[in-house]
Amino acid sequence: MTRLLIIGPPGSGKGTQAVQIATHFRIPTVSTGEIFRNNVSHETPLGVEAARYLDDGAFVPDHLTNALVKDRLLDADLQPGFLLDGYPRTAPQVMELDNILASQGHRLDAVVELRAPDSELEQRMLRRAKEQGRKDDTIDVFRHRLDLYHRETHEVVAVYAGRGILVSVDGSGDPSAITTRAIAAVEKFLATRVSP
Repeated sequence: MTRLLIIGPPGSGKGTQAVQIATHFRIPTVSTGEIFRNNVSHETPLGVEAARYLDDGAFVPDHLTNALVKDRLLDADLQPGFLLDGYPRTAPQVMELDNILASQGHRLDAVVELRAPDSELEQRMLRRAKEQGRKDDTIDVFRHRLDLYHRETHEVVAVYAGRGILVSVDGSGDPSAITTRAIAAVEKFLATRVSP
């Protein structure tokens, strides 16, 4: 019954780390980025609308994202727990997630924040663009996303830090070392929150 959120700037390895951490805790990963890309590639109504924002490196508007995430979180496979990747990204989305979880009698157990220098993040994004052929990974789009992250998503980090559930992890260096650090940090944090 573990409900986690992973957050961090573009290029911080959220997707990679989300899968590893979720596997360790035996919970499904819910990635809004993957859901968006699947909808775009299949040209669903949501995908067509979302593509306009994604192609410019902008966030998909809250009303679209909230509806999609709410539907997913109501699925039976997520009732025992989950790891959210890519949501919430704004303060209003934090409130929406609170409402979604509260309606089910749940709450987040911990929020994993990955941190890494902007220069390292930029190199990772450029490498990923070449390896995966992703058209949305241009240097201009990356810098725009990073600016959006610092301006908007930073608020989300502040909210969870204020609630005392933020677990900050050094996201620099080798991915496997980051995974080890993240899992150890989350396990340590969750152990302190278990009721006697």
